Amino acid sequence: MTESTFGYRTTALEAVANIDLNNKNAIVTGGYSGIGYETTKALATAGAQVTIACRDLDRATKIAAEINELIGSERVEAAQLDLSSLASVRAFADSYLNTHQSLHILINNAAVMACPQDKTRDGFESQFGTNHLAHFALTTDLIPALERAGNARVVCLSSTGHFLSPVVFEDIGFENRDYEPWSSYGQSKTACALMAVGIQDRYHTKGIEAFSVHPGGIMTTLQRHMSKEDINSRGWVDEEGNVNERFKTVEQGASTSVWAATSPDLAGRGGRYLEDCKEADVHSRLPESRTGVMQYALDKENSDRLWDLSLELVNGVA
Repeated sequence: MTESTFGYRTTALEAVANIDLNNKNAIVTGGYSGIGYETTKALATAGAQVTIACRDLDRATKIAAEINELIGSERVEAAQLDLSSLASVRAFADSYLNTHQSLHILINNAAVMACPQDKTRDGFESQFGTNHLAHFALTTDLIPALERAGNARVVCLSSTGHFLSPVVFEDIGFENRDYEPWSSYGQSKTACALMAVGIQDRYHTKGIEAFSVHPGGIMTTLQRHMSKEDINSRGWVDEEGNVNERFKTVEQGASTSVWAATSPDLAGRGGRYLEDCKEADVHSRLPESRTGVMQYALDKENSDRLWDLSLELVNGVA
């Protein structure tokens, strides 16, 4: 198991303090807010040319300018990407391939969480479609640029939410069972971990390694679909509005993503699930600590089944 000198409270900037990313290209989906912002800032500070792939282009353009001013260099740009639309995903990928020779780091960071039942523009259940399928399509479309990098990393943001549900292959879209927001979220985050396993299996010989990451408990706009009562009942915030002291700051929450994307210590270790800048323990039963990763989220058979299904679903959209 790969250990590091970093830990629970490490910040993203600390994770790249001794990393040189000059002449490296990176993409961060949702890289203009929360841990995505801190991820973008850390990669750019280390020298990378970073593209914020986002739905709100005006906002992302302003954030890119803000980070460029902060680091004193024009290293961050913004580009349109709506993860609820595979047409938008394809348009972004085509544009990127036409303007960039290689891609060294892809961080599939953006997500929705515990939202009301809905569908993407292509008719997929919204959390599975946004959190997994759109990133699957984005990653597979960008494989040529990742291969040309010669030594690329893909980071898939998972979560302890994966404890809430495996991928229910018999009814991914909640067509024959009652919709439950947290089960939907859990299923999508399990899928994100399985996607990293699938990428690693298929592309590690071509210089692409993939990791899944649990960033930690952080209060961000990801909780926007939750009520105050729900947030309080889970112990995340008390009645006075104080965030649980065990929660990370956004700077700390971005550290494992950045470590996964850049650490030389992880070379040859792809397919793993990471948390707190270390490899997570693997469990066959739900742990009381709610740390680590369930075996079903790393299972090769599950990963292969999900990969084949994901290809079928995204290729079925005109």
